[in-house]
Amino acid sequence: MLMRDRYLGVRSLGQGGFGATFLSIDTGLPGNPCCVIKQLRPTSTDPNVFQMAKELFEREAQTLGRIGNHPQVPRLLDYFEYNKDFYLVQEFVSGNNLQQEIKRNGPISEAGAKQFLSEILPMIQYIHSQQVIHRDIKPANLIRRDQDKKLVLIDFGAVKNQVNPQTSTSAADQTALTSFAIGTPGFAPPEQMALRPVYASDIYAVGVTCIYLLTAKSPKDLDYNPQTGEMVWQKYVNISDNFAKVLKRMLEVSVRHRYQSADDVLRALDMEPYMDSLAQGLISSPTKDDGLPSSGNPSGNNDQTPASGGATSATQRLAMAIRAKRARREQSSGRTPAKTVPSSINRNPLSSRRGGYKSSNTQASRRRTGKLDAKTVVDSYVKGRRDFAQQNLSLLHLQDVNLSGCVFHQSKLMKVNLQGANLSNTNFGRANLSNASLRDANLGRAYLSYANLEGADLRGADLSFASLTYASLKGANLCGANLTNAKISEDQLAQAKTNWTTILPNGRRGFW
Repeated sequence: MLMRDRYLGVRSLGQGGFGATFLSIDTGLPGNPCCVIKQLRPTSTDPNVFQMAKELFEREAQTLGRIGNHPQVPRLLDYFEYNKDFYLVQEFVSGNNLQQEIKRNGPISEAGAKQFLSEILPMIQYIHSQQVIHRDIKPANLIRRDQDKKLVLIDFGAVKNQVNPQTSTSAADQTALTSFAIGTPGFAPPEQMALRPVYASDIYAVGVTCIYLLTAKSPKDLDYNPQTGEMVWQKYVNISDNFAKVLKRMLEVSVRHRYQSADDVLRALDMEPYMDSLAQGLISSPTKDDGLPSSGNPSGNNDQTPASGGATSATQRLAMAIRAKRARREQSSGRTPAKTVPSSINRNPLSSRRGGYKSSNTQASRRRTGKLDAKTVVDSYVKGRRDFAQQNLSLLHLQDVNLSGCVFHQSKLMKVNLQGANLSNTNFGRANLSNASLRDANLGRAYLSYANLEGADLRGADLSFASLTYASLKGANLCGANLTNAKISEDQLAQAKTNWTTILPNGRRGFW
């Protein structure tokens, strides 16, 4: 059938309660490119159902027209009425959906699930910023585009915020209408099934999709806790405890306890790889003679020492919480908790100026507040120290050393030499690495969000799966670097130097 003297149907792609989808060609353009046409054709003859379907259809057109400029959302090409039927013409996305991929290849690994989340969450973030709740996120609605292997989210037919079926509709029609309007059972959370969707409803659906990818089991094949209504999925997956905690919070039945936004999940995923090393590195206080300055007062900068004499960094606050939790656990079990040194004594040698503890060992105090040298860093790491947050390590020569899993949050590392060093799973969040030498360094899964890497030498560095979100890369040399699956934007790469040996995030070699 040739519609509007332009669109020629080729074959059916699917059919639902409200219409059908066809693969078509656009004869009005050179080369006759493919497109997808959605036709409104309800199976019910009830006028109320038809009116509801028409409103949802028009809403989908309006939504696609507003947000279709995103590269991972199909563009709306046309919208028209023909022979009393309504049609949407959309960009054709060539590829398999995630449901097809899992059926063909089986479940994915934890690394694959994290990569999936890193791809879809920024897309959800954008959609929510446009005041749109998708309400039908599931594997069948996520297509892996053949052209660039990126995920594309389709089917915006359920974006209406509330559906009130007319009482005159029959039970069968009402069921079909409800299932279309509020999403897919199992993937939709309770509040959405009760017709009260919020942005966090899409977060739940993403979490269920992640479970499907990890287990190859749809929600109907999983058990549910009869008391809480929670999905029972943990026994089917083999993932780290920290990642399991992230997924568990995404799948909270209660909206109040669930992540409220895609940005919340992204932040949790950014920090998740470092939680274990952070806990291990900060559980114990530094030894008296390790010569290591306190991370609460790096390099003796008085302006970073709070008047209360307490910890200044997020890592220290987390460490204190870990110690307190361990002490409470030991007390409840009847054991005598390990003696801890008050943070005002252990962490802030300058607190005597504010009426706090006054150290009698001024020489040791100076050692703890002085700038670290390379030997001290390496020796402290060997002894088990991992927290180097807010330290001044500029100009140090640390080539070929192993500092995997360390925390350098907000540290000064200008012109530091870390050539060939093992820095995998290391936290450089908000650190200053300007003009640093990181040539051939292992930065796999490193956290470099908001870091300053201007002018840094990253030639040949392994940055696979690294997080470079909002990092400054102006003038950074990425020639020969491996950026496979790294979190980095096109704008960031445009500011850096790349060449044909650079491996881009999509796995391909070449200039950006």
